[in-house]
Amino acid sequence: MSAGARRHVWLVQRGAWDMPIESMPLAAGYLKATALADEAIHEAMRLEIFNFGGAAGNLAICHDLFADQIPDVLACSVLGWNFRSFVAIAQTFKQLNPSGWVVFGGTHVAHQANRLLRQHPEIDIIVNSEGEFIFRDLLLAYLRGHAATDLASVEGLSFRDTEGVVVTTAQPDPISDLSLVPSPFLTGAIPLHDRHGRFRYDVALMETNRGCPYHCAFCYWGGAIAQKVRGFPRERLRAELDLLAYHGAHTVVLCDANFGMLPADLEFVEDVIHIRERSGFPRALETSWAKNKSAIFHQIVRSLKEHGLTSSFTLALQTLDDDVLQGMHRRNMRLNDWEELARWLRSAGLDAYAELIWGAPGETYQSFLDGYDRLARLVPRIAVYPLLVLPNTAYAANRDALGLVTVRGDQDDYDYVAATPDISLADNNRMQRFVLWARGIAENLVLRTIWTPLHDLAGLRQSWVLLRMADWFRRSTDPSAAGLNLADHAIGQPGAVLAFLRHLHTDHQVPRLLRQWWHEEIEPRTPEAARRFLTDLFEYDLCTLPLYDPASRTDLEMVGDGHTTYYVRRDVAFQHDVPGALAAMAAGATDPPSAQRWVTDLWFKAGFANHLDNHELTAQFIGQPAAPDAPPATVRAPGGVEFTRATTMERA
Repeated sequence: MSAGARRHVWLVQRGAWDMPIESMPLAAGYLKATALADEAIHEAMRLEIFNFGGAAGNLAICHDLFADQIPDVLACSVLGWNFRSFVAIAQTFKQLNPSGWVVFGGTHVAHQANRLLRQHPEIDIIVNSEGEFIFRDLLLAYLRGHAATDLASVEGLSFRDTEGVVVTTAQPDPISDLSLVPSPFLTGAIPLHDRHGRFRYDVALMETNRGCPYHCAFCYWGGAIAQKVRGFPRERLRAELDLLAYHGAHTVVLCDANFGMLPADLEFVEDVIHIRERSGFPRALETSWAKNKSAIFHQIVRSLKEHGLTSSFTLALQTLDDDVLQGMHRRNMRLNDWEELARWLRSAGLDAYAELIWGAPGETYQSFLDGYDRLARLVPRIAVYPLLVLPNTAYAANRDALGLVTVRGDQDDYDYVAATPDISLADNNRMQRFVLWARGIAENLVLRTIWTPLHDLAGLRQSWVLLRMADWFRRSTDPSAAGLNLADHAIGQPGAVLAFLRHLHTDHQVPRLLRQWWHEEIEPRTPEAARRFLTDLFEYDLCTLPLYDPASRTDLEMVGDGHTTYYVRRDVAFQHDVPGALAAMAAGATDPPSAQRWVTDLWFKAGFANHLDNHELTAQFIGQPAAPDAPPATVRAPGGVEFTRATTMERA
């Protein structure tokens, strides 16, 4: 077939985050690699990935997709946050190419054909299962001349027949041998470097296995596809890690549902460590950790710490109420062991955060805050997510019996819980304001070291402090407070936390307001014997905030090794030895420490502005009172000026 006669297939992904750096299009990469492994498709079709960020507008996306070439097949990787955008783009595509195929795949649309194909005539085909081989077979059917209404021979699909009746074909078995799925990295399906030769994505996404053995009522990861966990071959994963390290991927993020419970997981970490020691990368590993923390998990954690690999460890509890846990189908997990695990992680000096879901059936306003504070005693960094009634989950199947009142999102296709038999609309509104501040301040590490000492030395609960902060900023008439005191209609909406954080890190008056809040609201409520120490911890938290705009600072030095850059603030003085005092409290000390002048350098990893909306990576950018392993010596700025440890940055 001549080049001019080749069919064009566009694979489209759109992320949720508005970031300067791309998110890796892993799903599209798998589809492209698998399809092009077939000789007929490789010869007859051109497959191209289009990868957009969360801020991309529909008009701009359509221009990028259709200005130079209108494809024959438009395949979209659909989730709740991009569904509406993809529907609009599909409508435009059908105007440009009425006979073209629109294919939607992903967990948000799988098994939803009866609703979606009825409501959206621009969608031709929905993929209901793992997409790699289904999509390959779909393209082969296209090449054989099948119409979009004649796909009964392809498993795992839903489509309309010639009479407009929705047809759903047989569900294929899960892919048992994942080695049959070509690697999107090793085949070159996903480009790894930009035009400057640098790694082009915010993080490197990988899968070491697929499947989830649990049936959590809120989750379609296990709820829709609960199945035996299947792993990719170790040799292939090692080769992928080698390639990613060669391209300088700093952070590997695993898309596994429960990493850390299988012997293969330990083997993977061993390979990460070996490759890092040989090449310098990767330097961080993030994942969704197994709900039940086995001996393998503890061994992995010790290995990561011993070899200096950064990671954060998740306690995915979702609720601390036993009755709510039972309704979530999570009572079979050993979640009650979380306190011992949290103490172990804390004693080892390892970063940990927990997850809670607000709005689950059986939860109340007060029970949630009580659980939040119980958890915060050991894990102050808590990610709180609103309950979404997702397709293909037990909550969705039983929403009427559970009495869930939902509202569809303005900009996405999610059903948000507005009320339950135990949560009124007024309760939900109050809690949404708390969630915004809890996420913005505690989850995203604006305040970090202060929480446990505030409780132990002053008896102040974390939720109380956050609510007092929200109320104080709401009352404030200072213009800089407005960016944090979001209007009620913005609370709970996608982007509210990002807007909160962007204002907090870019308005240089916010630290002044935070200090004013502290002196007016918190200091008077602290015992006099502990006041000086607690205020010093508060100042330490503010001084070590990630650097969003380091070019505006004159008190920093910049050092680097060509891959990673650090900013260093020299000779910062505090009234207490902060690390020593915190270690003493963690070991059981009950009295505030005596004042002891402590002077330190603070090291900040550069690039925080590129990751503002990713709380899992925030800890990498917090100022540290110690140089990183093998600290870099020098880096050349874009203007040609060479900065070293002895050079202070000039104001931009």
